[in-house]
Amino acid sequence: ALAHAIGPVWESNNVWLVFVLVVTWTAFPIVYAALSEALIIPLALVLIGIIFRGAAYAFRWQYGAQGRLWGTWGTVFSIASTITPFMLGTVAGAIAGGDIHVHNEVVVADIWMPWLTPFALSCGFFAVGLCAVLAATYLTVEAQNANDQELLQAFRPRAIIAGAVTALIGAIAAVLAYSESPVLWSGLTGKALPFSLGAVLIGLATAFCLLRGYYRAARVLVAAETACILVAWGVAQYPYLIIPDVTVESAASPAATLSALLIFAVLGMAILLPSLWFLFHIFKSRNPRHPQLTVAAFTQSLGPVDMSEDESQSQRQSKGESARAPPSRGHRHIPASGSTLEKTSAGPGMLSLVPGILIVGASLALAALNVEWKRRHPGR
Repeated sequence: ALAHAIGPVWESNNVWLVFVLVVTWTAFPIVYAALSEALIIPLALVLIGIIFRGAAYAFRWQYGAQGRLWGTWGTVFSIASTITPFMLGTVAGAIAGGDIHVHNEVVVADIWMPWLTPFALSCGFFAVGLCAVLAATYLTVEAQNANDQELLQAFRPRAIIAGAVTALIGAIAAVLAYSESPVLWSGLTGKALPFSLGAVLIGLATAFCLLRGYYRAARVLVAAETACILVAWGVAQYPYLIIPDVTVESAASPAATLSALLIFAVLGMAILLPSLWFLFHIFKSRNPRHPQLTVAAFTQSLGPVDMSEDESQSQRQSKGESARAPPSRGHRHIPASGSTLEKTSAGPGMLSLVPGILIVGASLALAALNVEWKRRHPGR
């Protein structure tokens, strides 16, 4: 269910990431520069999480079940999937925390403290919880579509519990915002109050739908709840892009640049949105020739592991036999250590991480050199 749910849109997420970065860089260059310098560590960890998560997902589902790396890739996927939203949450908390200052286009901030405050860390935990609620709720619908009652009953309590825990973390973050981010607190309880209350009420409605088994309605509601949270945060923080020095007006590019950006953004959406619709139509539509397996059917199809098959194959190879006997009926064959399949699953998987690691490492080195140069030459 997880692979079927996120497989079609996995790579398309990178399109939105690039789109947000390009728009920020073009429309608000000082914001892009300030965040890249002051929050280089959490942003680099976000990139590392995205790289490892994508590689782990691809090689777990393509090769993991056939080799001995299923559990390893699953662990990597879980850790990376936690690091990415957590660090994005700390970045949001640092932006609203007021510890990043920009004076005359010079960024003044410690590279550690803005995203390690209690408020920023609580925002990180809140982001992880919100993603957990979204994932579990969406997967209840996927399990229902696949008629997999076992998986449905597994995700339903997870969605409810994750929602309750996330609401508690959100309350803690709100209390911390009162002292650590008064601008955000004032906005959430003032001009953004309708959206704040809307998120709470929609969250309660989502829990009700999950309890009653209205999974499709719960999916719509949890998406609306997330939208309310994001809108409430944006309205509460407006007009600041980075509290307390950078506003929308002070950071915006010239009007000619913004006009060109708007034109090309509209043209890009005219190409991107139909492409995404076509992607969903192709991969998410039901295909009777390729029915989905339930958890029970998949587990039963694997059968017990027959390790004796490796020994018999080794004996046959040592005797020079060219023919290979097929695996025993009802048994799942696990290749011996050092076999071609294991090399196929492990080698490319690890090698695919190398370019991303090198890019992130080079970015960190350049950022460190930039900070050191500015410290030695403050007037330049």
